[in-house]
Amino acid sequence: MQWRLLESLPIDDQNRILKVARRRHFTRDEVVFHEGDQGDSLHLIESGIFAVQVSAPTGERATLNVLSPGGFFGEMALFQEAQSPRRTATVLALAPAQTLMVAGTAFTALRNSHPAVERLVVAALAQRVEQLSMRLVEALYVGVDRRVYRRLVELAEIYEQPSSNLVIPLSQDDLAAMAGASRPTVNQVLHKLVSREIISLGRRRITIRDLSALRSAASSLEA
Repeated sequence: MQWRLLESLPIDDQNRILKVARRRHFTRDEVVFHEGDQGDSLHLIESGIFAVQVSAPTGERATLNVLSPGGFFGEMALFQEAQSPRRTATVLALAPAQTLMVAGTAFTALRNSHPAVERLVVAALAQRVEQLSMRLVEALYVGVDRRVYRRLVELAEIYEQPSSNLVIPLSQDDLAAMAGASRPTVNQVLHKLVSREIISLGRRRITIRDLSALRSAASSLEA
């Protein structure tokens, strides 16, 4: 497994980090940590899919992102300056999953003995800033239809399977949060795809019936 987060480090330092990591297993719908919990570990995703969620004003949770193998979460635990960092989001497994967990204390000890490991903090920050910047530019300059299509294609690549129908176990509210749009607006976009028999909708699931047609539809909007 390759993690983009580790690419900035020399191979010896990558191995040092992986050596202090502890493998964790999660079942479907199991919460890794809750928003507000103490941030004490970084997770490198080996397998499975995770949802990053925050509390909405209504008390419900909105999905901001979906993470797949090669990704990471919990990077706030790397910041030595934070005396007791708190989780800013809830992360749960959407499918059976496995991570390599690096405890904040273990990382601090490793950083003290091998200062070059500090680059991991910079890499984590840089990647998060890049992601946020891309989403901000998208929200400002990209239409809702294109944003929804992009999220669906990204999710299809995460969930892709050999069967003819590809099921994404997320609600329209989740997709709306990821696309930065209101649920009614996203519902209108989705029903355009339903009318073309590209997708079908169910309770907390979106089934992609024709992935090639979805990709073609997304590409036509990019043109």
